[in-house]
Amino acid sequence: MTSARFLVVLDADSTLIRNEVIELLADEAGRGAEVQAATEAAMRGEVDFAESLRSRVSALSGVPVEAFARVLARIEPTPGVRELTAAVHDRGGVVGVVSGGFHEILDHVAPSLGVDRWRANRLDIVDGVLTGAVDGEIVDAAAKAASLQEWAAELGVAPHATLAIGDGANDLQMMTVAGLGIAFNAKPAVRAAASLVIRDQDLSEVIPLLP
Repeated sequence: MTSARFLVVLDADSTLIRNEVIELLADEAGRGAEVQAATEAAMRGEVDFAESLRSRVSALSGVPVEAFARVLARIEPTPGVRELTAAVHDRGGVVGVVSGGFHEILDHVAPSLGVDRWRANRLDIVDGVLTGAVDGEIVDAAAKAASLQEWAAELGVAPHATLAIGDGANDLQMMTVAGLGIAFNAKPAVRAAASLVIRDQDLSEVIPLLP
């Protein structure tokens, strides 16, 4: 079993990357504005995340898998992300990402940014086309918190040596169970609940907080 000195777990959309992937996919279906409004409501905690995600994914019905390449081309890594992951590795830590987004995109983006392990939702695909459904259990707030705890246990990292970084309401449980919960580019409710708030969109500002 691999061990680590500490563990940093980030949200993906609007944290690891500057985009909301589901909105980019919805653009492919001509429903970007509609899905953007629903995503904002979910991130503010105004609606149940799992219910909202199913509704938003239904808007993707009919999008071909070829759209993934176009979405990947539009992904913008958050400033400072590579500096942060390099610093974590230099100090003997591990970087994880747990996302309400999708493996179909994160499987390409995460390793390119120095992420060691990641978990996300999967889109249901039939004959090369999105069906508008999620395949399997939804990664919601509880799943995010559980992933941080499971990874820490696997790596032999004590709870106090874990950091969670996120922006939306579905990151709050993860931030609560972590030793340090950091609100990054965050909604007001998340800033209010976090241990620390980083207001600039630069993940390298987390580096001085690393163990």
